[in-house]
Amino acid sequence: MKFKISLLALLLIVAPITQSFTVKKQKAKIQIALLLDTSNSMDGLINQAKSQLWKIVNEMAKSEVNKETPTLEIALYEYGNDGLSMREGYIRQVTTFTTDLDKISEKLFALKTNGGSEFCGQVIDVSLKQLDWSESDTDLKMIFIAGNEPFNQGEVDYRKSCQKAVNKDVTVNTIFCGNYNEGIRTFWKDGAILGNGKYMNIDSDKKEVYIASPYDKALTQLNKQLNDTYIAYGISGKKMKARQEIQDNNAKSMGQQAYLNRAVSKSSKMYSNSNWDLVDAYKDNPKIVDKLTDDQLPKELKGKSKAEIKLFLDKKLKERASIQEQIQILNAKRAKFIKEKRKEMATDNSKALDDVMIDAVREQALKKNFIFK
Repeated sequence: MKFKISLLALLLIVAPITQSFTVKKQKAKIQIALLLDTSNSMDGLINQAKSQLWKIVNEMAKSEVNKETPTLEIALYEYGNDGLSMREGYIRQVTTFTTDLDKISEKLFALKTNGGSEFCGQVIDVSLKQLDWSESDTDLKMIFIAGNEPFNQGEVDYRKSCQKAVNKDVTVNTIFCGNYNEGIRTFWKDGAILGNGKYMNIDSDKKEVYIASPYDKALTQLNKQLNDTYIAYGISGKKMKARQEIQDNNAKSMGQQAYLNRAVSKSSKMYSNSNWDLVDAYKDNPKIVDKLTDDQLPKELKGKSKAEIKLFLDKKLKERASIQEQIQILNAKRAKFIKEKRKEMATDNSKALDDVMIDAVREQALKKNFIFK
């Protein structure tokens, strides 16, 4: 009897300890490090990155792991630009991994090309050292490096860099801006093989053909309505909301297609701005209302009670969800319309940045048990 009582006591002691160590499972991640050659001849590549960012994001938003949309983190590097430090190998980390998609857009539009030396092995090596890569073997971790000079330039051996990537479970995908066979001759395919990735070539000067649809006007209007549901708060709120509108205009400067793709991205789960938008912040954590001081609130909420603020935010949440749903429905119709129109057009077999990145992500995501809706 004594032994039974002791054992029961032991179980009562151990149980809460075990319970306290229960860790909430993290959402799956897609991590993409985009390494772009910004030497003189790469204006076309940079323009494609600017115009196609949102199409790539929309493709990522279709992915699921265990019926849950993963978190998308993007990092950006530029290399091969004479305006960068020679000591650093003409390499610059533009941004570390971030879920802030407006920030990625802002930084892409700030890139300038300038003649230089392109050291592929070194920029891969630097990105592996500097970035906070996930240690989970279930997350999708990818490098996309794009350029048009020999892959073996510089003092850092690309073969060793690619092996380091494989050791970290990071896939190296290479995108040669030029002739397919020329990329093979200049070791771009070899880099992809060693990095367990995919070798691709693109026409970096290819322009996307915009196909107007009957749904474009309505989508444009819905995007404006969506912007009205964003409520800036905190020290940087107004600045970040202004940045959102600037990125709308930046996308529009690349053509109506890019602008509409951005509108669709803003209706997806991957576009979140809880660091400056009170609606997203409230959605993530309703208790934030109790923590905010009056000086952190926007003009329309100053002096309001906590109950009034919550009522206001609940209304905005419903309004935003309704607009986002309408955008998704119209975009599905638009995509179907464009698909049919493309069948009637002359076929251009050359690929652009979005084409090859989407192909590679879909192919490699399957190995990590990601599915695409």
